[in-house]
Amino acid sequence: MKKYAALLLFALFLNGCDDGDLTVDTIDFDDIAESQACDPTTNTLLYKLKPQEALLFQMPEGTIKNDPGDYIYTIDPKTQEYNVVYRAYDGAVAKENICGIIPPSTPKVTEEWIGTNGIIEISTTQNEEPNKTDDGTRITGYTHSIIFKNITFNKPSGPQIEPEFEFGIYKTKVDPANLTFKTNPNGSAYECDEVARVYNYNNTFYLSIDDIDPALLVNVVTPSDQPRTSLITATQNKVFYKTAKAETGSITPAFVCAKLQPSAPAIEETWTGQLGVANVSGIIEVTTALIGQQVYEHTIVLRNVVLQKGNSTFKLGSHFVLGKIDRAATN
Repeated sequence: MKKYAALLLFALFLNGCDDGDLTVDTIDFDDIAESQACDPTTNTLLYKLKPQEALLFQMPEGTIKNDPGDYIYTIDPKTQEYNVVYRAYDGAVAKENICGIIPPSTPKVTEEWIGTNGIIEISTTQNEEPNKTDDGTRITGYTHSIIFKNITFNKPSGPQIEPEFEFGIYKTKVDPANLTFKTNPNGSAYECDEVARVYNYNNTFYLSIDDIDPALLVNVVTPSDQPRTSLITATQNKVFYKTAKAETGSITPAFVCAKLQPSAPAIEETWTGQLGVANVSGIIEVTTALIGQQVYEHTIVLRNVVLQKGNSTFKLGSHFVLGKIDRAATN
């Protein structure tokens, strides 16, 4: 953020403002719907470019939130946290003029408008697509619609107030949830000895059911097409999808089953299964079969489970197999 603030000031000092051929009465970037970021990892400086014009929106890191909702910020000249700048140039402008550590000396700025007051409204929605292997969904990114309300631009001819000025949209990308379990030829799931948890996992994530309903895992064969079912509730069958932060370690059974969560790997995201609705969603289903004479095999399926983090949601699918738990027959 500080780097880009310095860049804006430096570019202004370097280029200066003088009389040029381009005369500007209104800012019009309507034909450029989508803005770009100098650094998509921080999203602190967004821009739109026309052949000889640039529109810039500078903000603190974290202003762009990957979570659906409406976010409101105030342009305050005292704090200078949010900066809206329009520039006209005497030649063709490129990304390097905005984002370069040392902006090129040409083209020169011929006119500059600076937003000094106003409200910033950012409306965020999630982008999702059908999952390739089932009827679930996966989040691929977010669309951020940005509007400035009652913004005052200080321009060479004096202040100008725009009741509503649409900056446009900015899109962020996220990696879709990875729910491919560790290679397991038997399709097994796992359960913890010291905590009430069944789960499946890979190096980068695990999907668990905490406090699973004991009535689901009884050593009695279920009749054909009559599985046992139970709903996700606040106290039973709590579903969690947790991902490991990159370069902090790998998910292991010891990590998943620890009574106190170890510090490594660090958990980056936690998604929680929405509470179940009878015959509709959030259903845990178990089918039990007898293998030989000594082992009962319990196949655990999540039906229409929706995972939520903040206001973001995605669906696992109507028939998502967690895996199989084997339990020995008891005399």
